[in-house]
Amino acid sequence: MKAQELREMNIEELKAHQETLLDELANLRVKLVLRQLDNPLRVRHLRKDIARARTLIRQKQLAAK
Repeated sequence: MKAQELREMNIEELKAHQETLLDELANLRVKLVLRQLDNPLRVRHLRKDIARARTLIRQKQLAAK
């Protein structure tokens, strides 16, 4: 998902998206251990997407204060 699309979301939507990404990352880590992962770079991309979502959540929380 692009950063602009994430910026348009509200905090609740971002938190839900972050939870989805965390679940997907957990599943990929299991596949990585079992050597069933087709694209190992997907783990890196997911971690960056999670960080991006966390950053935007924090920015929106600070802006609301």
